[in-house]
Amino acid sequence: MSIRARKRVNTVVSKAGAYDTILRPIITEKATMANENGQVTFAVAMDATKPEIKAAVEMLFNVKVTAVNTIVQKGKTKTFRGRPGRRSDMKKAMVTLAEGQNIDLMGV
Repeated sequence: MSIRARKRVNTVVSKAGAYDTILRPIITEKATMANENGQVTFAVAMDATKPEIKAAVEMLFNVKVTAVNTIVQKGKTKTFRGRPGRRSDMKKAMVTLAEGQNIDLMGV
C-alpha cells in the first residue's frame, strides 16, 4: 500500500483577482491579539480557496505566508424595526505570516 503525496501547485492571481479575493481586513479585539503573534484576519470572497488567498496576500502586501485557515461564519437572524432580517454569510481567512513579517492594518 503506497501513500501518495499531494502535489504543490503555485497559484497565480492577477492584481484585479487579488482585490476580488481579499475584501477587507477584520479589525476586532481578537484579531488584534492574533496580529501580535503574526496572524492577520481578512474577510474574503465566499468562493476563494486557500491557495488563492495565499497568493493574493503575498502579492498585495509583499509578505511571505506560511499558513491559511478559513472559516465560514453563518449570518445571524436579526430584527430591524420589528421585521425579521438575516445578515449575509461571511468567509474569514486567518493568514499566518513568516517569522519577522507583519502587515500594518492601521495604514490600510
